[in-house]
Amino acid sequence: MTGKSKSIPVRPLAKEFDKGIAVGKYPIADLRLSEEAEYSHRHDYHFFILQEKGTSYFEIDFEKHQIKKPSIIYIAPNQVHRALKAEGIEFCLLAINNENLHPEYLELLQEISPAKPLPLDSEHFSLISQTFLLCINLFEDRESKLYLSSLKDSCNTLISLFLSQYLEKSKQADALSRFDLITKAFKLALENNFIKAKRPADYAQKLNISVPYLNECVKNITGFPVSYHIQQRVILEAKRLLYHSNKSVKEIAAELGYEDYAYFSRLFNKTTGMTALTFRNKNHD
Repeated sequence: MTGKSKSIPVRPLAKEFDKGIAVGKYPIADLRLSEEAEYSHRHDYHFFILQEKGTSYFEIDFEKHQIKKPSIIYIAPNQVHRALKAEGIEFCLLAINNENLHPEYLELLQEISPAKPLPLDSEHFSLISQTFLLCINLFEDRESKLYLSSLKDSCNTLISLFLSQYLEKSKQADALSRFDLITKAFKLALENNFIKAKRPADYAQKLNISVPYLNECVKNITGFPVSYHIQQRVILEAKRLLYHSNKSVKEIAAELGYEDYAYFSRLFNKTTGMTALTFRNKNHD
């Protein structure tokens, strides 16, 4: 595989976007998939895409997506992705850092991540498209006395529209049960702590509940116990590093918090059905 580096590249916002927000619209005539976009990378910001026309092909965390209809796409800061191809495309982009996000929206984005591309009906497409246009106009009006505050407010409104679509489709907008709330809190804690916290007891302690009750909640909602989710999150990160970097398996084990390299190797084999090196070689093209 070409483009592999020692670590997965993390692409920051360009220096000219020093306020932590960038918004733009890209018609087909302007679209050229840059070499850097074609290679797998992460962002250190939240990335929102409104695809208005055409067909695009993305790879996000080992899953390929073909997007034909008007759709929204949300890529979280930790997700490894690349653009594969675009045909007759027209889309709007918003890149925004944590500091500019409304705290409630940041929390919700962490809860819905990872989120798959979502097709839009005509009504919601029109509303989101108009809001994007407002954000773009405000972004370009740098002489405004309230430039940053108005831009930030409008972009957060846009993000709320994205979130509303994801929440509606996943039925998270409905009243949540106690099991739902605890499972969501566990998944958020897992995302932030999986490298250091490997035991169900670690998360039960963080949530101030017992291990059996945490397991009951998580298994009731997801069908799998807490230990399964911990292992899956660790193995996903291991796959990212095996596929997108040239670090050794021993280096990856250490980076993910495993001093016992042999234990990590057994865990990877048990979880995926193959050794870490077999996974790397199988996906090396």
